[in-house]
Amino acid sequence: DDALSIATRPVVVSHTGVRGTCDNQRNLSDDQLRRIAANGGLIGVGYWETAVCGRDTAAIVRAIRHAVMVAGVEHIALGSDFDGAVTEPFDTTGLPMLAQALIQEGFTEGDIARIMGGNVRDFVLKNFPR
Repeated sequence: DDALSIATRPVVVSHTGVRGTCDNQRNLSDDQLRRIAANGGLIGVGYWETAVCGRDTAAIVRAIRHAVMVAGVEHIALGSDFDGAVTEPFDTTGLPMLAQALIQEGFTEGDIARIMGGNVRDFVLKNFPR
C-alpha cells in the first residue's frame, strides 16, 4: 500500500497470490489489484501453496482467473518463484499443463499468450529505457 501510494510509475509485483482465492496477509487484496492495474502495473501470480492455497494447476488458474476479473488480463503474468525458496507443483516443464488448464477454464488463445509472457514483454518495452 505504501509503495502504491507514492508510485509515479507502474508497479510490478513479480510473484504473489490474491486474497480473493487464498486469504492471507502475503497476498494482494482486490483493492491492491485494482490500484496496480490503474497505474499500468503488472501482477505475477505465483504457483506455491501459500500464494494459491493449493498444490496444482487448478489452484493457480483460480488465482489467475480472479486476478483477471479484478485487474484485467493485460495486467496479469506468471510469477512462478522458481528460485528454490518455495515448493511449486511443477518446474518449467509443467508450463504446458498450465496452458492446458487455462484453455479448459475458457481463456482465449490471446489471453493465454498475454498471461504467459506477452504482458511482461509489452510492459518491458513500454516502461524500460531503450
